[in-house]
Amino acid sequence: MEQLIRIGPTVTAQEAIDFVQSPESGGIVTFIGAVRNQTQQKKVLKLFFECYEPMALLELEKIAQTVRERWHVQRIAMLHVTGEKLPGETVVVIAVAAPHRAAAFEACQYAIDTLKEAVPIWKQEFFEDGAVWVAAHP
Repeated sequence: MEQLIRIGPTVTAQEAIDFVQSPESGGIVTFIGAVRNQTQQKKVLKLFFECYEPMALLELEKIAQTVRERWHVQRIAMLHVTGEKLPGETVVVIAVAAPHRAAAFEACQYAIDTLKEAVPIWKQEFFEDGAVWVAAHP
């Protein structure tokens, strides 16, 4: 299984899709996470993402390893931003390519759910009346 794992100031869905596409893949599933303009009925002005990159990359590698062991996946891309992002901007992209759609769907959902639980990426939400840090995982 080939993989693209990256943390940086920008990510695009097209980069992830271009990486995972192959003639062997009958199913490509993509998850794109973006900044919402509202949280708990409060207007979101922006988000700020911070991470401990060496550990975050290690955890993303572990997710890819588990995907490789559980599903017949040919390629996976996991991209996450750091820094300031405005409503509507992309912050995370997961793309999975497999011979069949079921494996691609299951692996993609596992990857985003596990990323949210295990990868040390933190976000700060900015509102008109202040800001709060939000735990990305317990």
